[in-house]
This record gives sequence, structure tokens and C-alpha cells, in this order.
Amino acid sequence: MLYLRSLLFLLGSEIVLIFVVSFAILVFFLPLRFRYKVLSNWAKFNIWWLKITCKIELKVLGRENIPQQSCVIISNHQSTWETFALQKIFPHQTWVLKKELLWIPIFGWGLWLLKPIIIDRGEKLKALKKVISQGVERLKNGIFVIIFPEGTRQPYGKLGNYQKGGIAIAKKAKTPLLPVFHNSGKLWAKGSFIKFPGLITVIIGKPISAEEKSAAELVKEIRNWTKLQAKNLAD
Repeated sequence: MLYLRSLLFLLGSEIVLIFVVSFAILVFFLPLRFRYKVLSNWAKFNIWWLKITCKIELKVLGRENIPQQSCVIISNHQSTWETFALQKIFPHQTWVLKKELLWIPIFGWGLWLLKPIIIDRGEKLKALKKVISQGVERLKNGIFVIIFPEGTRQPYGKLGNYQKGGIAIAKKAKTPLLPVFHNSGKLWAKGSFIKFPGLITVIIGKPISAEEKSAAELVKEIRNWTKLQAKNLAD
């Protein structure tokens, strides 16, 4: 039954993706904010469709901590799920993505229309400079920047090392950092086709000023906050 539910989710998700991206391509000449509004509907559909097919519910704690101004969101990364859910929770946003994702038919075309920050992981120094410059530019245009500082998805219950790219963006743009934790890997594990029913909780912390502390201090503070939320949810 879990396999059939997961398969039904995949089929519905892919069908809607084709329609949404096809429409977005037809209106490619319209402003970015309009294209984002169109394409983010796919992510919102996926969260709803997961609830219908796989019985996965979403709970958000700390929504009142989301600032009016755009900022850098620092989130742990366990699953594909959060790439959908964050679009439902937060305003217009962009992400740092490896260039290979643009090569995926249909899905990659949709990503390209959203103007994400595309990097080549083989050129780390150049990639970091690009992340900072384009991240600052997006923030100035009122777009939230989503950073997964672990770099890749981690197994449920494990927290990877946090890189400093997101903090560098916030310092350069003089905008706050917003810590986010979720336990999505408990129900939709990294690399798993099967999705288990249950509740995924997203916790949004209070904004943190990036100007008064060093990057190392901020990494430690955010990572410790994340570990505490993980412990509290596991208890």
C-alpha cells in the first residue's frame, strides 16, 4: 500500500509539473515574480497531494518569526520535501543549485525560468563569489534566499557540517539570518521512493543579526539551535 500511495504521488506530481512548466514557458517574457507565482504552484500542489496520497501532514511553528524584509534562510536538508514546503511557507524565494539540475527535462526548464543561483561545484572559489554576489542582488530585489548549508541531504537524525556561504551573503547584504529546522527525513528519507504517513514539523527560529558576530560564531549558534530543535522533536 505504501508503494502504491508513493507511486500515485509521483504520477500526479509529474503530470501537474508538465502542465505548470508548459504554461510558464508560454509566458516566459513576463516578469520574474509572475513566473515564480505560476511555478511555485507546483510545489504547493505537491504538499497538498502528499497529504491526499501519502497522508503526510505539515505543521509550522514560529511563523510569526518570518520578517517582512527578505533575508537569508538557513535550513537543514534531509529530503526533497523541504524544497516544496519552504515555497508554501515563505514568500518569493530563490535557491543555490548545482548546474546539472538545469539539464533535467521539464523540471530543469522550470528552474531556469525562476533565475536560481546556479553554481559549478568543480570551481569552489568562483562558485562562492557567485553565490554571494547573486544572493545579495536577489535580497535587494526583495527575494528571500534559501541556503542548505550542509550542501547535500543528510539521513534523518544526522546533521552535517554547516558551510558559511549563507552567512557571507547576509553579512554583505546586511540582512538577518533566519534559522529553520524540520524532520522531513523521518517520513521521506534521502533517496527513498517510499513515503510514510505522519506529521512533518517545521520550526522557524527568531531572526539573527549577521553584523555583530563572526561567521564562525554564527555557524555555531545556528547549528546549536538546530541540534536543540532536533532533540526536542525527537523526545
